[in-house]
Amino acid sequence: MRRLFNFAPGYTPLNHGSYGTFPRYVLEYREQRQRDFEARECIYNVFIYPRLLRESRALVAPLLGADTDEVVLMPNATTGVNTVLRNLVYEKDDVIVYPTSIYNSCLKTIQSLQESTPVRGHAIDVRYPIEDDELIQMFRDTVAALRKDQKRIRLAIFDTIVSGPGVRVPWEQLVAACHELGILSMIDGAHGIGHIDMRHTGTVKPDFLVTNCHKWLFVPRGCAVLYVPFARQHLITTCLPTSHGYLAPGALRDAKPPAQYFTDLFLDVATVDISPYTSVPAALKFRNEVCGGEEAIREYCFGLAMEGGDRAAEILGTEVLDNKSGSIRRCGFANVRLPIIVGMREDDGDITEADVVAVSRFIYITAAKDYNTYMQTFFYNRHFWTRFSATIYLEVADIEWGARTLLEICERVKKGEWKTADLSS
Repeated sequence: MRRLFNFAPGYTPLNHGSYGTFPRYVLEYREQRQRDFEARECIYNVFIYPRLLRESRALVAPLLGADTDEVVLMPNATTGVNTVLRNLVYEKDDVIVYPTSIYNSCLKTIQSLQESTPVRGHAIDVRYPIEDDELIQMFRDTVAALRKDQKRIRLAIFDTIVSGPGVRVPWEQLVAACHELGILSMIDGAHGIGHIDMRHTGTVKPDFLVTNCHKWLFVPRGCAVLYVPFARQHLITTCLPTSHGYLAPGALRDAKPPAQYFTDLFLDVATVDISPYTSVPAALKFRNEVCGGEEAIREYCFGLAMEGGDRAAEILGTEVLDNKSGSIRRCGFANVRLPIIVGMREDDGDITEADVVAVSRFIYITAAKDYNTYMQTFFYNRHFWTRFSATIYLEVADIEWGARTLLEICERVKKGEWKTADLSS
């Protein structure tokens, strides 16, 4: 599979989850769409693009078990989260509940809203590994405590798969709890479509869900899907930035069916490269005709994450992050602990807590400069971890190579090389 992608010779891609990539076939398809646009730019944008956009929406909707008019396309998951959070109206004592594992840009969106609106964020302290039932109970307990304090939970945000560490979240059960408790739910599914099976989204019915197509679905960056069921579309009154589809409150907006107003909002949002949106058909054709379809891709990637993660832990002499039920590993990520001991003082371990940032930089800079790869390394719960992304262009041998490389880099850390290394790159 790797030869069907665009990687440089000698480069080992172990971090697909951060930015995603796409095969050469999709690249060539996208370039043709760009040429088509430039050949007759105004005619293409006004007459051809709306039809192609609807075709792409119609193709991704079944992957979410949704109606075509419940999904729109936008550049990325961060834009989707901002679109939802900045459309809601907040009053005094309103709260947005989120786990501490939330993606940083989502957290900063909440912090930004606290500057300009009465809403406040409330974090649930989630530390992995954790069992699904425990996480759901923590959420319920948090809601009960906030309501006892006369707070209104305006919205709860959860992931499908946390980015760091890369673990699966029981988002379906959390949405069900939100329904039961009368709370709006926002699902950040950045690592969702093309990664895990999401065909039941329309049945689970989160109030809002955004998922990146450019991470695991092999669509060019940036392309994401915002799903809003018909019953909640009246809450979305503008896109971000506000653009041509917006209508001020009144007769003109009221005359449009809500689904039409919702989809029209996102038809022409400022001037951006629209070729990723129109490349969805090529990505799905590649996945179906070359890879054997969504279930075959998931089976391969999940198996690779399981076997590759276990082999990496064996090579490093450590462990894979897991819970007792194994639920957090049911995805294409494997989080493997690095053999570096972190202490409070120099004589407690290989390094001290004060050195964590510098050592992290040394690891990924060294991996890039000396080994032509990128290691997604992070410090979590007093340990260093790496996150391997298992996808179709990798094999177990690639992850084993990554583990051996990390073992070498960790030995260099223990020798103190990071103290004199150039960490400015």
